[in-house]
Amino acid sequence: MIYFDNAATSFPKPPEVFAAMTQFMAEAGGNPGRSGHRLATGAEAMIDNTRNAVSKFFGIGDPKRCIFTLNCTDALNMAIKGVLRTGDHAISSVLEHNSVNRPLQKAADDGEITLDRVGLDESGAWRVADVLAKVTPKTKLVAITHCANVLGVVCPVAELGQALRAKHPHVRLLVDAAQSAGVVPIDAEAMGIDFLAFPGHKGLFAPTGTGALLIGSRVKEDELRAWREGGTGGDSSSPHQPFELPYYLEGGTPNTMGIAGLLAGVTFLKKEGPNKVLAHERALQQRLIESLGADSRFTLYGTKDPPKKGGALSITIKDRDTAETASILDQAFEICVRPGLHCAPYTHKALGTFPTGTLRLSPGYFNTLDEADAVVAALQEIAS
Repeated sequence: MIYFDNAATSFPKPPEVFAAMTQFMAEAGGNPGRSGHRLATGAEAMIDNTRNAVSKFFGIGDPKRCIFTLNCTDALNMAIKGVLRTGDHAISSVLEHNSVNRPLQKAADDGEITLDRVGLDESGAWRVADVLAKVTPKTKLVAITHCANVLGVVCPVAELGQALRAKHPHVRLLVDAAQSAGVVPIDAEAMGIDFLAFPGHKGLFAPTGTGALLIGSRVKEDELRAWREGGTGGDSSSPHQPFELPYYLEGGTPNTMGIAGLLAGVTFLKKEGPNKVLAHERALQQRLIESLGADSRFTLYGTKDPPKKGGALSITIKDRDTAETASILDQAFEICVRPGLHCAPYTHKALGTFPTGTLRLSPGYFNTLDEADAVVAALQEIAS
């Protein structure tokens, strides 16, 4: 089998991830912070170690500002619903995943906020100037992607973050790093990011059910509302959620086994080196682009310049249905890809590929150039 659907979730995971999860459940599978016995304190120590590792990996100085979440969707909702108040203005783009689109659109439709979306440039990225042009005195949040899940285009987050801090310090920047975390190097503070949301199960090689929201140093705790209240294992006497990070936003028992896998994934990634991962994925992209780009039967969307891309390439084949093509690849060639709208309808409307969508090819760190060539050969056979 050739797995080219790493934009959905990375596969396979490193063996170290399985081993860490198994060892944790066997040796320290208690409920962190809920008891004082060795299994509970062992679980709490593991979570603290993961919080430190994740914070350091993404350039956040205070590990208490690393909030563990269920996934990237959870983290994005936590930031959007935690920051925005009635009368606020938000800015986003047509590149966004529905994890950003839907909470913002619901708030706008309910009359709670006003919302603007910026378009794309010729490469498939949003423009910094377009975002800045939409800022008003009521703008509270810019919620925007780092790497587009349909096009794989890496957008200029650092330029935007630095510009917002210089010109509009009242605006908070929320970055959806679902496709870039672990693949494209990120230093949140240096890039001017106030909220960084990402899953564990993609570029960080962790299991599903993991993720984090990192909160930058200039965000004050009273800017956020907790949208999930519950047990924190600490102050049980208070009638309200304890106003202290990370517990303020971490109500309920965490996914301890998944977090153990996240620590192993981050450790593996640090050992391999993020730049090595990115270079490998871009080499695979270059092979696909060079092989398919000159063939008139294929349309490739977004930039054709691998140094500007993450790990996804969207294509269509002349006179071929994308869903049918994906099924043929799976059944006849044992190749896994994803067809459709990829939870990003505004992107496909901008591309002119709505409602059928595109065929997304997303190789990962464990794929090879020979596998990329096999995918190309299969696509060419289908196109014929």
